[in-house]
Amino acid sequence: MAVLTLTQVISQPVADVFDTVVDGGHFAEWNPTVRSSRQLTEGPIGDGTRFEWDLKGFGRVVQELEEFEPNRRVRIVPHIASLKGGHRFTFTSVSEGTRVDHELEMVPQGAFRLMGPLTSMIGRRNLRATAAALEKRLARA
Repeated sequence: MAVLTLTQVISQPVADVFDTVVDGGHFAEWNPTVRSSRQLTEGPIGDGTRFEWDLKGFGRVVQELEEFEPNRRVRIVPHIASLKGGHRFTFTSVSEGTRVDHELEMVPQGAFRLMGPLTSMIGRRNLRATAAALEKRLARA
């Protein structure tokens, strides 16, 4: 099981950073690991909101928001047979803006368990790319 962590500070208010992260329907606009994205559920974004992402290396994957605590925490959980886990974001207001603590859990399932080391390598690369893209997206705001 791979649990990868990364911490970054973004010079924007917590609400702006949180709103960008939970708006999964627009991830493809800024996240290089997502080729296309759209919101599947109607209504306001919150616990249980689902999105469909076309992920590099995985294809179309439904993602669901869990642990939704506005401006504090959210976990994006993929619904895919080959991989369990999710990406937890924790947001903390700091004098420089917002500290974002990332925790990416990737647990290969079935035959994909044999690819554990490769999964960790891909996850680490994608986590760094997502963090850098998030910072870049918010720098434009």
